[in-house]
Amino acid sequence: MFGCVRVRLGTVTTNRTATKRSVLMCRPEFFTVSYRINPWMHPEEPTDTSLAVRQWETLYQTYLDLGFDVQLIEPIDGLPDMVYAANGGFVIDNIAYGADFTYPERQPEGPAYMDWFREAGFDVRVPENINEGEGDFLLVGGVILAGTGFRSASNSHEELATIYGREVVTLELVNPSFYHLDTAIAILDDENIAYLPSAFNETGLAILRERFPDAVIVNEEDASVLGLNSFSDGYNVVIASRAKDFERQLKERGYNPIGVDLSELLLGGGGVKCCTLELRR
Repeated sequence: MFGCVRVRLGTVTTNRTATKRSVLMCRPEFFTVSYRINPWMHPEEPTDTSLAVRQWETLYQTYLDLGFDVQLIEPIDGLPDMVYAANGGFVIDNIAYGADFTYPERQPEGPAYMDWFREAGFDVRVPENINEGEGDFLLVGGVILAGTGFRSASNSHEELATIYGREVVTLELVNPSFYHLDTAIAILDDENIAYLPSAFNETGLAILRERFPDAVIVNEEDASVLGLNSFSDGYNVVIASRAKDFERQLKERGYNPIGVDLSELLLGGGGVKCCTLELRR
């Protein structure tokens, strides 16, 4: 399941290496849209919890089929967004930096995830600043890309740098539909990303262009189905099944895109990556 795949891009041969991942997920047993804290959410429209569970189970099985180590946290009644596990914290080097959510509706999720981290043996750091975990913090190589503008406060980026001793690059989001960094950037491997240019201010866009000149540029249509909210093991990239141009570009770059339908969970503003928190020991 894991190993190195050699692909030829023009005249250059590139290796794409699949690496086993360990992730945390939360079954959407209590998923619904009962409030509105992002532009995707419309509580006046019905949601189908059973459909959300079935779609989530397809993602869960996809990860198992890829050989991932998948851990589960118990969902809590009254926390419908707990399925979006990526927001529950950020984990590198066995250190779990806890989340402190912006909106009161989600704030109880922070302690619940930190309790799980402790029980799983992680070194838990209780946050001093507002942040929404891996929703706004993405590791690429040894660098942490950190989003701000809608959810995570910029002073949480300083806290990250202190805790992990790594370079933290601040990127400001400007489109409220892409309110977390993981809706606007996909990490493909230790060197490569994909992103939506219009999600960032000019300063952030200049940083991305300089650091990742060969990045995959995703169009507005694919971004609008949260195509960038994807999860990669370095070769296999699990994406929204409707993100067809992104799928094409990934194939051209030598990746193996795997489309899944999370359309019901999209009603809450989440996709593949939102449901996936990587656990890095």
